[in-house]
Amino acid sequence: MNDVVLGGGCFWCLDAVYRELIGVSSVVCGYAGGTVEFPTYEAVCGGRTGHAEVIKVTFDPDLISFEQVLRVFFAIHDPTTLNRQGHDIGTQYRSVIFCQNEIQHQLARQLMHELTDSWPKPLVTEVAGAETFYPAESEHQNYLALHPLQGYCQLVISPKLAHFRRQFTPLLRT
Repeated sequence: MNDVVLGGGCFWCLDAVYRELIGVSSVVCGYAGGTVEFPTYEAVCGGRTGHAEVIKVTFDPDLISFEQVLRVFFAIHDPTTLNRQGHDIGTQYRSVIFCQNEIQHQLARQLMHELTDSWPKPLVTEVAGAETFYPAESEHQNYLALHPLQGYCQLVISPKLAHFRRQFTPLLRT
């Protein structure tokens, strides 16, 4: 099993998508890349810790490659907006890949170079080394499944998930 930590806006959106992928055995919402030990959701959302909202994805490389994990990542958020995804604004919503080793770092850079012409603006995704990962509070784990009727889930997460399902059908669990 391999891990990667990804930040692409609100972690609830990423969480919902990666839970549906073949080969993904675990998705944990959390925080990484900041200066405060054991940050809270309120502190991170307030922009006081330097952390990004992230997910830690554990995957089986025999079932889904690191490249496929990243292709999904780049398809489900806008990697050209600095510190912003939709209405979520701040460094906590930055586009970032916290690579767990040098191979991941090289593959991430290579894929970003390959995808450059796919976007109308330059990619601003940060590719960084491993940082301490702090799991988010339990109420933030598997948020869509626990709150499907909540407004943010219906207006933001569910449409993003539907788009993902159409685009990545071969990678979905059955």
